[in-house]
Amino acid sequence: MSNFYQDVIVKSPWFQEAHKVCADVQMLEPGFRARVMEFMSDAAKAGHPLKVLETYRSQARQSTLYAQGRTAPGKVVTQLRTVGVHGYGLAADLGLLQGSTIDWTGEHYAFFQALCAKHKMISGIDWGTPHARHTFHDWDHVQGVPVFRQNALFAGQWYPGPGYDPIQDQIDHHIAGA
Repeated sequence: MSNFYQDVIVKSPWFQEAHKVCADVQMLEPGFRARVMEFMSDAAKAGHPLKVLETYRSQARQSTLYAQGRTAPGKVVTQLRTVGVHGYGLAADLGLLQGSTIDWTGEHYAFFQALCAKHKMISGIDWGTPHARHTFHDWDHVQGVPVFRQNALFAGQWYPGPGYDPIQDQIDHHIAGA
């Protein structure tokens, strides 16, 4: 079955760039890209201008960031260290602008949660499970798949189709008691 990862990402020059930062929104799966752009537009209208910091990320870059301590060990982070969904065109890091600089503290990113829900994305603040205890918060991170789908994504067994709603999928997964 054809999908954005196979048709675009694997064939892109970015796929061979092991350590460069890619902020090209064209490297985001089209449905997810549209949600990210709408998210950014709504954030700007609410007085929260955002800048795309990173979209596609190679496994080599993901591993380097993990080794630098940019992520910390834990249930979610173990999967992020292994692959991360940036490499599939399903994640973006968006920096909150404070004037002309990025707010790296995370303290002003709380609005991401509600805006992610509105735009059918998972926030790295709560990973789509707001009632769970999280030891790792990736304040500027948004993604188009819930954490429970990541292993199937990494194994090449699943990729979201057009119109996929990760919020509803997460709810259905929770209701099913999985």
